[in-house]
Amino acid sequence: MEEQMKKNKWLSFWVDGMLSGLMIGIGGIVNLSCENRYLGAVLFSLGLFCIVQFGYGLYTGKVGYVLDRDKAYLGETFFTLLANAVGAALTAGLMLLTRFANDATISGMDVTLMERAQSTMQTKFDDSLLSSFVLAIFCGILMFTAVEGHRRCAKKNNFVGGVFLIVLPITVFILSGFNHCVADLFYYFLAGCPNPLCALCYFPVVILGNLVGGVLIPLLKHFSNQSL
Repeated sequence: MEEQMKKNKWLSFWVDGMLSGLMIGIGGIVNLSCENRYLGAVLFSLGLFCIVQFGYGLYTGKVGYVLDRDKAYLGETFFTLLANAVGAALTAGLMLLTRFANDATISGMDVTLMERAQSTMQTKFDDSLLSSFVLAIFCGILMFTAVEGHRRCAKKNNFVGGVFLIVLPITVFILSGFNHCVADLFYYFLAGCPNPLCALCYFPVVILGNLVGGVLIPLLKHFSNQSL
């Protein structure tokens, strides 16, 4: 019975992680589909909004709490990242089977979704690893702000405040060009997995940067009289 419960626990982490990858992928789709970058950034936040509302598991949402949890939570967090990657990859693979990925005239754009994803990833791969790391840190800070802010608003039954604390940080990180490992994995798979050697260097740096950014606020608040 105990072993069955463990299996169910990890299966739950896996399913919730894949669902988060799916929702981030859908956010990436609408972001790439919008000619207006501001509208695309706002609509991208639908992904995280659904994740926190339905209790899915997202690496950048969980990693900010690793300093206050046990080693098992750290393993759970990176297991969630793997599930996020699979969910993002499946979402990208399904999109590549549709007309929207290969025909720009259908959506009224001058390029296809696949071409936009390729351009996005080329820009990221052309950046230095230090720059990619720093941009990932800023993304991690905003992701922790969104998740923790929404959690606090939920405790106070402040639904409107919770919505704003999801939408605004996500909009800012998209418009600022910060690096989010799961979103970038979706773009990478949608782009057809170009430059695998660059990807092997880029993604570990961004994953680490998201971790550093996620734990930065909780770490510094340990030295503050105003605890989290």
